[in-house]
Amino acid sequence: MTKKDFIKIENLDLPELDVYRQTNEVKLLRINEPAPGIFICESAKVIKRALDAGYEVISLLASETVDAESKELIENVKDVPIYVGEDSVLRELAGYALTGGILAAMKRKPLLSVEEIIKDRQLVAVLENVENPTNIGAIFRSAAAMGVEAIIVTSDSSDPLYRRAERVSMGTVFQIPWTKADKDSDYLKILSDNGFATVAMALSDNSVNISDKRIKEEKKLAVILGSEGYGLKEETIKRSDYVAKIPMNPVVDSLNVAAASAVMFWELSREN
Repeated sequence: MTKKDFIKIENLDLPELDVYRQTNEVKLLRINEPAPGIFICESAKVIKRALDAGYEVISLLASETVDAESKELIENVKDVPIYVGEDSVLRELAGYALTGGILAAMKRKPLLSVEEIIKDRQLVAVLENVENPTNIGAIFRSAAAMGVEAIIVTSDSSDPLYRRAERVSMGTVFQIPWTKADKDSDYLKILSDNGFATVAMALSDNSVNISDKRIKEEKKLAVILGSEGYGLKEETIKRSDYVAKIPMNPVVDSLNVAAASAVMFWELSREN
């Protein structure tokens, strides 16, 4: 890249830098409504996976001392503004230290419908009111490792393209097909109509062990995971085909939802 491709940050008040400022990510999500919004990607590995998934870069924000992976990424990204500054300047702008010294502002893509995202899939996951971006990212990473083919997040869940979720997932949010269920949609009915059996992860009197053979023998299965605080909605539990729990030491009553997802996905990937 030639020097003219780089824009030295001399003024933090530049309007072009607003997307990187300590801005509420919900604002970026909705910035172009009704068209898809913008999201921020952090670290070269995550940005590269977003590019490989077909997301378009708007601009880059980079430290003057980026690491080797980030430097290679910058060399390969063409025809976008690249704003460069000292680490202290970038921290003041963004409000945090940049992993690998690089951020990218990127355009979102239209989401598929629930029906489209589950078409021709056999194992999917549903995240119902999972509010913590860290948990979202960790669940995506476990899902990618254990062969989950698609993920549905409900409208009251955190967004998988929030910066923290992307980072924790190591960019796997760009590798697993996912979509959001509309607030008024009945995703349980959609799953049932498309031949999926549903298993609700919950502590209940009628819970079965996650190793139950009936669950593992289902040809099409949707694993439903709930809120960090109160778990799944009672209606979701009642309407699911199975309710499953992870056997554990009785001194502990439950696992974090991200940890629970990893255990369940591993069990489903394990040969009988």
